[in-house]
Amino acid sequence: MPYDRDAAVAYAHKWAYFRNPAYYDFQEIGGDCTNFASQCLYAGSGVMNFTPVYGWYYRNANDRAPAWTGVPYFYNFLTRNQGVGPFGFDADISQVEPGDFVQLATIRPDFHHTPVIVSIEGTPSLRTIYVAAHTGDVDCRPLSSYITMHKLRFIHIEGVRA
Repeated sequence: MPYDRDAAVAYAHKWAYFRNPAYYDFQEIGGDCTNFASQCLYAGSGVMNFTPVYGWYYRNANDRAPAWTGVPYFYNFLTRNQGVGPFGFDADISQVEPGDFVQLATIRPDFHHTPVIVSIEGTPSLRTIYVAAHTGDVDCRPLSSYITMHKLRFIHIEGVRA
């Protein structure tokens, strides 16, 4: 089934500077960026994968998959998921669309931040891609404004399996 990019982006705009009370705020215990990214992804997919350990789901702060809140696990789930839920691939910048995700290594050499792409003005580039994120709450922030960027990768969401 298709991924509802508009719903994911609308959710990002609504909650970029706030916290949805249905989800725990991980800000003080490692960051909330991938939790927020997962919420946006769920808003656009409507399907979780309840596979123990390797799935992607959230029931509460103590009952969630590592992929719901962990940067590398989020990437691994989306790019390797052959089962239920959203799936995607490691994309080139030219392939991204609003509702997709970018992962950044800014202050450390490993990937540690997961913003959601909320708009692209023209041809995708660091200057034309705008993101929303938690842990450094932002909405419509130019991707190019992340001054230190050791590396980045894009995740394009292909669809959702029910």
